[in-house]
Amino acid sequence: MFYSGNAMIELYVLLLFMIVGAIIAIEVKDLLSSVIAVGAVGLGLSIVFLILKAPDVAITQLVVEILCLIILIRATLKKDLPFSTTGRWFFNTAITVCFITIFLFVAMKAFTDLPVFGYPIMKVARLYLHKGLVQTGAVNLVSAVMLDYRAYDTLGEATVLFTAVIGVLSIVRRTGRKKLHEKIEEENE
Repeated sequence: MFYSGNAMIELYVLLLFMIVGAIIAIEVKDLLSSVIAVGAVGLGLSIVFLILKAPDVAITQLVVEILCLIILIRATLKKDLPFSTTGRWFFNTAITVCFITIFLFVAMKAFTDLPVFGYPIMKVARLYLHKGLVQTGAVNLVSAVMLDYRAYDTLGEATVLFTAVIGVLSIVRRTGRKKLHEKIEEENE
């Protein structure tokens, strides 16, 4: 599969972003900053998958990355957040507003680049639309794609998501299973 010059430049920029994020994650002294840098690398990888026309892998990467970030941030933070006691309310609010503004701008640009509904830009999507009913016999083409054309891929993604959710639940829960004769004592957090 060949990509245009702009797509290759975007991939190189994202690769550089991911390398810089990985170096920051290794070199920074603050553990929370390191976790955030690792999350930025995972977000960059998700965007790379989108550019490479693999949206299902990008969504799976994004979900697993967010769940891993929840686990890692929970493991690094104590009960209260450090910035709430240091008096940096204005700085934190400004960063949040900037992030939301950048997110909305990128979303607006992404939505304007989408093709017109019903006109697929990929050859395989055109095949699914035109021959899906004949080849699979399924009236619902979404189900035909998920369960006939890409069944193993769907099974793999479901397995990854299930494993990530079970991992989060096992780490986030407060009390584990206790034997009947033991007292359940709450943790002092």
